[in-house]
Amino acid sequence: MIQTSLEDGVRILRLDRPEKKNALTGEMYNALAEALETGNGDDGIRCQLICGQPEVFTAGNDIGDFLQHAGKAGLDETPVVRFLRALVRNEKPLVASVDGIAIGVGTTLLMHCDMVFASPRSLIRSPFVDLGLVPEAGSSLLGPQLMGHARAFELLCLGNGFSAEKAAACGLVNEVVEGDVDAAALACAREIASKPPQAMALSRKLLRGDTSVLSERVEEEIRIFASRLSAPETIAAFQAFMMKKKA
Repeated sequence: MIQTSLEDGVRILRLDRPEKKNALTGEMYNALAEALETGNGDDGIRCQLICGQPEVFTAGNDIGDFLQHAGKAGLDETPVVRFLRALVRNEKPLVASVDGIAIGVGTTLLMHCDMVFASPRSLIRSPFVDLGLVPEAGSSLLGPQLMGHARAFELLCLGNGFSAEKAAACGLVNEVVEGDVDAAALACAREIASKPPQAMALSRKLLRGDTSVLSERVEEEIRIFASRLSAPETIAAFQAFMMKKKA
């Protein structure tokens, strides 16, 4: 459900579960994490590009699959946590192409990308609090850094949806593309891959700075997120969400 290909030093990771709006399963998280982890040591991969399907980047977690994994081994051992840690440790430039909905982790992973392209019909939203949860992927740290406290609160706590234009104004999206957003993102990724790789790696590392604070925040979010899964208001919110899906 993650289609991969390599073009001109760019590894393309395409989310391919359109019948479920690209909701991410444990298998998909593991595939994404594996790609980021192996990419770090592969000189043939100079940039990674994450993209979805027409009108849907990802609806976020597949809730049923997520709860099944969390129930078996606890949150710390789940594929989604492996992916979140891989995002922090990723050493290669990361580009995203967003067309349509980008929900939950579909929003927070964008904060780890070096370049983000979005179509005008994109909708970026993170309804963590609505489910009785807290933001993840280090977004509680990266969000305010990118867009300021007030806009980060609106996105991550209030759960308001951001249009592509608003996300661009906030600094979350680099460019809103009227035409083929995947083509624009791939062109950028190829340009990144064409540049001197060591200079690119060193420059990116300088821009990112010390990632230990980000890593600590991700781990703190994981601990709080795990504790929230047994909170009565979270259980009620999940039950309501699953009932709504069945209706």
